[in-house]
Amino acid sequence: MMKMEPRDLVVKELGTPEFQSPLCLSNVEGDWVTNYVPNNERILYHISIKHVKEAFQEGRDPASFELAGPRERIFFDPAHGKAGIVTCGGLCPGINDVIRGLVMQLTWRYKVKTIYGFQYGYLGMVKESKIPPLVLDPDMVSDIHEKGGSILGSSRGPQDIGKIVDYLMDYGVKILFCIGGDGTLRGAQAISEEVNKRGLLISVIGIPKTIDNDIGFTEKTFGFETAFTIAVDSIRAAHTEALGAVHGVGLVKLMGRESGYIAANAALASQEVNYCLIPEVPFDLEGAEGLYSHLRERLITRKHAVIVVAEGAGQKYVQQNGTDMSGNKKLGDIGIFLREDIKRFFGSIKVPLNIRYIDPSYLIRSARAIPSDSIYCNQLAQNAVHAGMAGKTGMIVGIYNNRFIHVPIQTAIERRKFIDPEGMFWLNVTESTGQPHRMASKSA
Repeated sequence: MMKMEPRDLVVKELGTPEFQSPLCLSNVEGDWVTNYVPNNERILYHISIKHVKEAFQEGRDPASFELAGPRERIFFDPAHGKAGIVTCGGLCPGINDVIRGLVMQLTWRYKVKTIYGFQYGYLGMVKESKIPPLVLDPDMVSDIHEKGGSILGSSRGPQDIGKIVDYLMDYGVKILFCIGGDGTLRGAQAISEEVNKRGLLISVIGIPKTIDNDIGFTEKTFGFETAFTIAVDSIRAAHTEALGAVHGVGLVKLMGRESGYIAANAALASQEVNYCLIPEVPFDLEGAEGLYSHLRERLITRKHAVIVVAEGAGQKYVQQNGTDMSGNKKLGDIGIFLREDIKRFFGSIKVPLNIRYIDPSYLIRSARAIPSDSIYCNQLAQNAVHAGMAGKTGMIVGIYNNRFIHVPIQTAIERRKFIDPEGMFWLNVTESTGQPHRMASKSA
């Protein structure tokens, strides 16, 4: 677990909240009404008693997160507040659920009268694009959670931050909700900094959207559960194909640029994967400890195999081609490479093999959210609105130790989340697949 100082987890506020919340909640225990969340309520970062004792012995407070939820006093007057919503980056199950949740919470609970939906990402937030925002209301978003994608559209790439803030001022936006991944959150942080530099009272709230589940300080990102749930169907199909052929190999490529959570969780959920390849665990292809050696033994003894590979795994074997509009490395296609190289290797040793390759990425990205994800999306949206109305800014809403929390954007984007090869979760995966803990020489 990463070392964390309490100052890294302090969430900025625009000022003293002066308005009474319209939610009509309680501060009394036992009255059957949910209580407001005190602004000083915290959730521990380290939950082991060892770390807590060490902090107190050293005379310091243990690192902790601000607990999310409704505050009794809010910063913005709902009668005069305007909010904006933007979705950026690649598609992901649940975006429309979040949009709907934000609009419903702002309208029905806080009585905010004007909500703008900025179209096609940050591109739609500069005047020069000539892309007008949508005016969102409950009727417009009532059934959008039944559809995949984003009703606002999306785009990648940076825009002029100064022009974005000018646009927010033109429309009188007081709270901006940015739904997106690492690049989007970096943009949100830059917007927050520009707003602060100008002395403006605009709240910027991030809602992490990354199907790879790699944003730091949140146990899961929305869309992730849907992604690995749908991926299981592809694995099941690959397994069926492998069983139906002589020396059948089912190969499935899943999302996961730097973190292999989708591949690993899908492997665990399916119970039909024999080799799970992720970016965090290097592997060799050839040699005594390499994948092909183990695969050969598997085919001799069991006659079939299923391999799941995350898109960012094994990049040393493929050519990378610069960066995309968001500044991310353009990965080489490890799935296509493995499909052809497995054929080459087994052909060279005269072992017959039938390989079936499945890449369900776009089917997964464009799907509607499964029910458990829909619940989570709505909870994220509700807590994001509570935070924005209370005047919090430059932060994301996440979940940690099963509690919704606030995390400064800067802290969240500085620390990506990866599978620990020495952790219990990866042990769960290898025990399920039966693969060696390591398929590489000691020098790899």
